[in-house]
Amino acid sequence: MLYIQFLFLLLMLYIGSRYGGIGLGVISGIGLAIEVFVFQMPPTSPPITVMLIIMAVVTCASILEAAGGLKYMLQIAERLLRSNPKRVSLLGPLVTYTMTFMLGTGHAVYSVMPIIGDVALKNNIRPERPMAAASVASQMGITASPLSAAVIYYLSQLTDLNTSITLFSILSITIPATLTGVIAMSLYSMRRGVELEDDQEYQNRLQDPTWRKKIEETTATTLNEKLPRAARQSMIIFILALLTIVAIAMFPEIRTIDGSTKAIKMSVIIQMMMLAFGGLMLLVTKTNASKVPEGVVFKSGMVAAIAIFGIAWMSDTYFTFALPSFEAGIVEMVQNYPWTFALAMFIVSVVVNSQAATCRMMLPLALGMGLPPALVIGIMPACYGYFFIPNYPSDIATCSFDVTGTTRIGKYYFNHSFMFPGLIGVVTACCVGYTLAQIFI
Repeated sequence: MLYIQFLFLLLMLYIGSRYGGIGLGVISGIGLAIEVFVFQMPPTSPPITVMLIIMAVVTCASILEAAGGLKYMLQIAERLLRSNPKRVSLLGPLVTYTMTFMLGTGHAVYSVMPIIGDVALKNNIRPERPMAAASVASQMGITASPLSAAVIYYLSQLTDLNTSITLFSILSITIPATLTGVIAMSLYSMRRGVELEDDQEYQNRLQDPTWRKKIEETTATTLNEKLPRAARQSMIIFILALLTIVAIAMFPEIRTIDGSTKAIKMSVIIQMMMLAFGGLMLLVTKTNASKVPEGVVFKSGMVAAIAIFGIAWMSDTYFTFALPSFEAGIVEMVQNYPWTFALAMFIVSVVVNSQAATCRMMLPLALGMGLPPALVIGIMPACYGYFFIPNYPSDIATCSFDVTGTTRIGKYYFNHSFMFPGLIGVVTACCVGYTLAQIFI
């Protein structure tokens, strides 16, 4: 019966993935109701902490976007890319990775991707090389960001298990691991595919007058846009928020209130600081608060929160109910072959399209089986597997931004532009992360 129920769980996740975003969350709600009232599973608690972290970070980042700070960061990135155009296949992914690291979300990639493609095309570089890698890098940066819901959820759970595990100890593993993965896939991407003059799809588009005009006249740039003073101010305030959170995480005594022996949890600190610095940003820059919900970051972030609401609650209910029956066999397999749990995380991520939701589903399972913190931290980059099926919004958008047609979903669906960069990046990051965690955790 547990196997049938697991297949039902996968079916609901698959149906939800066809709708994406909010659809994934509410269809998971149908699955949750059936689990409770048909399969008689006791419901677990909804993922309130993860949702609140996402809402707080997204709110602050959305104020940054409304104030012009995101555009200011984009101009800095564009100057870097245009001053080193021949290295765009290496710098493009590093730019998107850094933006995700700072913002805690990969959805800022939409604004920089057309610029990466424009720099590549104007220097006769196959746009697929930097663009596909940049899309993957933007998602790999999530497990390296101190603001991401995935990292903070890991921190909240592992700190309760071992107080010596801090935000710094997690990031000291995930940052070098994911950064090495990004560099590895960027080096691979620098020579992938044929040159533009030999690409049949590109040559066919040049023969079409409409496409030829679009290719020759398309110019994506933000450098000709004069930004208000508030843009720079908001960026500085956001960076201060990031540094404040890291400083508080590094020195637990700051989180200890007089008369209390227990430090405030970092999940609470991040929510508090993001709201506080978001308010400070609003006051200093005098940004119109009504513009905040109109931005891309706010819309995509809130959709992600609803998706995680349903996915994590439904999945957690099943795994909590089923774990006692599976625990012995799974623990023995994972202890003998640690990569199997990484593979399990990867497969779950392919289905649920969210790193935070994957961590929310799989980390309690790992801790319930008694897996060591070093293992679960080292293989954390495996929670990014949704490049495997090219239906994630940033990947689809990247294909549409590439006017040359070199970044594409292949005839056989799985032979798409993101497959090899994603596999190289994630596998490299997991190998490096697992090695570092065994040494330092």
